[in-house]
Amino acid sequence: MKAWAIGDCDNGGDEWEEEIKLTEQAVQAINQLNPKPKFFVLCGDLIHGMPGTQWRKDQEQDLKNVLKNLDQDIPLVFVSGNHDIGNVPTPETIDDYCKHWGDDYFSFWVGGVFFLVLNSQLYFDSSKSPELKQNQDEWLNAQLAVAEKRKCKHVIVFQHIPLFLQNPDEDHDYFNLEKLVRHELMEKFHKAGIKAVFSGHYHRNAGGFYKNLEMVVSSAIGCQLGEDTHGLRVVVVTAEKIVHKYYSLNDLSSGGIEKKLMDLIKQK
Repeated sequence: MKAWAIGDCDNGGDEWEEEIKLTEQAVQAINQLNPKPKFFVLCGDLIHGMPGTQWRKDQEQDLKNVLKNLDQDIPLVFVSGNHDIGNVPTPETIDDYCKHWGDDYFSFWVGGVFFLVLNSQLYFDSSKSPELKQNQDEWLNAQLAVAEKRKCKHVIVFQHIPLFLQNPDEDHDYFNLEKLVRHELMEKFHKAGIKAVFSGHYHRNAGGFYKNLEMVVSSAIGCQLGEDTHGLRVVVVTAEKIVHKYYSLNDLSSGGIEKKLMDLIKQK
């Protein structure tokens, strides 16, 4: 969830009202879904104001006010992004995030599926927080060992920055992880049996495969940098597979989930 409907995502708060309206529409669309989602995950950049900017506190409060209207039976899962903790996170920015939104990395189970939430900024640039990166690395290795040992039917990762956008061997840039880091994580994930990684950050829909690991990149509720519309991705997990589709807010609000996905939900 990032400020600005179209175009310039780098300005301050001049179009924040539009972002609030889009988020309200997203919450209303989610509340209408039947059956109710098991949870609603925000894959980073919860607000637009970077650490230390003047409009940050107001944007945090605005978002919390909107999210209060989400059905109380639908848990929220927050993922930290670069606008939440900075492009080069520090112990202070991460601590501030945790005070407002909860842990920056954690795991949870839902319906027999094992989910991991990662702080991907620590894989992008941990120069100012090396100890925190080491802590996450040690924790992640332990979690992946659990996943491998228990032979989970599905293990799914949420992180803000994609491993890659289209090709596992593509060049490194602002929107993906550096190649060596990327390949180390992909191999770890593959070995542990992780089936999918869901990310944001790119403000466009993208993705691809590394072996049988799917990288799913979703566009945003707010600012669009490509041809996609303001929207949400609906994910259905069955015993056999993980199926997902990106819906525009208008389509999800007016028509709900399509029959193909509804049929899968009924089979669960």
